[in-house]
Amino acid sequence: MIMKSLLSTVSLALLLGSATTAAKAQIAIGHLEDLSGGTADVGTPYGQGVADTFAWVNKNGGVGGKQLDVDSNDYGYQVPRAIALYKKWSGGDKVAAIMGWGTADTEALTAFLAQDKIPDISGSYAAALSDPEGTSGKAKAAPYNFFYGPTYSDALRAELTWAAEDWKAKGKPGKPKFVHMGANHPYPNAPKAAGEALATELGFEVLPPLVFALSPGDYSAQCLSLKSAGANYAYLGNTAASNISVMKACKTAGVDVQFLSNVWGMDENAAKTAGDAADGVIFPLRTAVAWGGNAPGIKTVIEISKMSDPTGKVYRPVHYIAGVCTALYMKEALDWAAKNGGATGENVAKGFYQKANWVPAGMEGVCNPSTWTEKDHRPTTTVDLYRSRISGPTDGDINDVMAKGTIKLEKVKTVELPRKPEWFGW
Repeated sequence: MIMKSLLSTVSLALLLGSATTAAKAQIAIGHLEDLSGGTADVGTPYGQGVADTFAWVNKNGGVGGKQLDVDSNDYGYQVPRAIALYKKWSGGDKVAAIMGWGTADTEALTAFLAQDKIPDISGSYAAALSDPEGTSGKAKAAPYNFFYGPTYSDALRAELTWAAEDWKAKGKPGKPKFVHMGANHPYPNAPKAAGEALATELGFEVLPPLVFALSPGDYSAQCLSLKSAGANYAYLGNTAASNISVMKACKTAGVDVQFLSNVWGMDENAAKTAGDAADGVIFPLRTAVAWGGNAPGIKTVIEISKMSDPTGKVYRPVHYIAGVCTALYMKEALDWAAKNGGATGENVAKGFYQKANWVPAGMEGVCNPSTWTEKDHRPTTTVDLYRSRISGPTDGDINDVMAKGTIKLEKVKTVELPRKPEWFGW
């Protein structure tokens, strides 16, 4: 009995030791995703892009010989749940980095990230998250916050720059009228002040903002307000699901307005659902091409996509590809950290500063070049603007309507914005 007990104790010790060794041979990553909350319509493809990318990285050797241990959680776009998950990730088995998501939760975690030295590359492009030292005076220091793509504010500035040119090209008299639309929430409100300030500077008449919820609904009243106010350009600050409701209601009401969309407010699926109501919407694209585009890096995207779709038949919208780019930037920051003292949060953050005009390996022509510095976390101030084009019925499979050209994402203009000091942080 004594010998048997000793053997059991030794076996347990070996098992625990083996588990500890296995844990040390992994790099822990926290992953927040919205699959069921107010932004699930775009959070789902983006989150899948992130998950597929990390699975592909592990399949191809991981980082520094270690596998990524990714803890993915659907937090339903709820700040308290995000904070609870963060407490878990910043505890004893501290994660090396976090793949984050929404604006409200990312802003709520910013001070904790700085204190615990855990980098978070999120799906929020709020300008307040782009000032690592807090020198702008517009936002608190966010040294451990990163994202891929132009800020919401810069994207809207680019859209307004285009709108001013569009108004002039059409030879219309008087001042064009601009209105900001969206939920009364940190995410759609993030670029509001910046947009209205530039609109005024460019000669627009800025109308009172119109509020509509992040969820789909009947927004006929907002459309009637647009019509009665004579709005010419309206910015839709929400994600696609609720924006679709607005576009459809305004189409029915006969509202003649040029919609400008937030980056999360339009994609191929939204165009398919909205049909001809989405024709002509202007929106920013974070990647240089969409699914099926002509670029060397598309081969890598297709290989990554096979991690959850071995058939290769699933159409991946622009948000999926943006998720892939974002995760690969994180992977390369982890690579640098692993070679320079280990994949600690502090080292991973330094990994983002090692390159300029940086495109992840194998993603040439897909991910737009990005640069992060210790003083400025805006990866780019270049904004590619696209227009959705709908030329017929959008019923049927998304692959078919895209292949037929019934839905097109048509490039309109690349706007090179200056890095004005007064625009930093908001």
